Amino acid sequence: MACDTFAPDINGAARFAERLAGGLARNGHEVHIIAASQDSFSGMRIEQHDGVNLYVHRMPSIRVLQHASARFTAPWGLKRNIRKILIQVQPTAVHIQSHLLMGRVALWALEGSGIRVIATNHLMPENIIKYSFLPKFLHNWARKFVWRDTGKILRKVDVVTTPTRRAADLLENSSGLAGVLAISCGINASRFANSTPTSNTNPLFLFLGRLDDEKRIPTMLRAVASLTQYPNIKVELVGDGSERGRLQSLAIELGIQDRVKFLGHIPDDDLPATYERCTAFIMPSIAELQSIATMEAMASGRPVIGADAMALPHLVHDGDNGYLFPPDDVPALAERMKRILEADDQELLRLSENSLHLIQAHDIERTVSIFEDLYRGIGEDAPTTADNLGSYSEPIGRLSESIRERLYEFRADAERLRKRAGDLSHDAKERFEEVREEMREQFSEIRTEVEKAAKKLRRKKDD
Repeated sequence: MACDTFAPDINGAARFAERLAGGLARNGHEVHIIAASQDSFSGMRIEQHDGVNLYVHRMPSIRVLQHASARFTAPWGLKRNIRKILIQVQPTAVHIQSHLLMGRVALWALEGSGIRVIATNHLMPENIIKYSFLPKFLHNWARKFVWRDTGKILRKVDVVTTPTRRAADLLENSSGLAGVLAISCGINASRFANSTPTSNTNPLFLFLGRLDDEKRIPTMLRAVASLTQYPNIKVELVGDGSERGRLQSLAIELGIQDRVKFLGHIPDDDLPATYERCTAFIMPSIAELQSIATMEAMASGRPVIGADAMALPHLVHDGDNGYLFPPDDVPALAERMKRILEADDQELLRLSENSLHLIQAHDIERTVSIFEDLYRGIGEDAPTTADNLGSYSEPIGRLSESIRERLYEFRADAERLRKRAGDLSHDAKERFEEVREEMREQFSEIRTEVEKAAKKLRRKKDD
């Protein structure tokens, strides 16, 4: 995999690459990562990510001054270094996770090799234009340029994927590409499932991600400040980025600095508990091609509130597992938060159960399986994940009792499994994987039952 961003970076592209690589390694594949260095080290070393050992080739890089977390990989000698890696490793396929620099140079190094190339687009122009120093009147031109460049580069690969159908449509319409596959980033839902009920007694709203401009976190802080009748609201912001200083100043300006915690980066092992303790998760971003953080919140059984922008409506089904609001609309977001604050226990339970139900369509095992076939050049002509099937978009309302019972069993089993995992030895973890496989089968049975129920509902509507 050629990645402009990879762990320990915390963003959707880095986390997708890390978890896909982990899934491939667990399936017995040898996985090599080409990524920017995070310190003075450059070269190949074995690093542990997502619980497995990966071969990581670190390229010399420097920190981008105008961005708190981005790294700039030194371009001199990069093509030569990547070509040496390709000759040494002789990969079956190369998966480009970004076409900005690392993926672009990897394509140059691959010329004439005959190696199969897959590219996943995680980029929207909004992710980079803010930090380009371009005057605002040139931003529209810059967006068009970025999309044209995206099309020019990605036409050279064998297969292009992106996390959702909405993102695929945008990529095709904006870049001129065709045949883009929609494949969810996927998630291991059992890692986040818990039996703790959602509560608004001591309300805590959570955001997790980069603290950058396109995330629109000021909208969230202003909404909290406007809800003066709820002085007990707490906010946790997990992550770091270029806007952190401005956001801290804004919290002081709004008089809510004692209710907003800036937690920075947290260990991966702390993520499940972080989602578990929140009342609801908020993603006000205008530039999400999927949002892994929102998926993790759903897997935790939490209501989610998201901006009605880009691919977030694919995850946030308005009125079913949370609420959408117009981007940058502070009163509208405050009103959606108020619904959560005033909901009774039964309504909070309904929203939570629906989040857990919807996340079943984003099974990481299906994602890994699809990419395994794409690397080999076999399998379906246009593979996709279950979230792109018609039943995923059907209104839910309230789940049937049989499905709810199965979800309760899954949550309880997953929680027991997670608690046991921390005390297991290396040998015992191998046995632990066998239990996890049983849970995946249980999860698959639930998904099948849901799909059957959706088909019955559609037949009734047709009648």
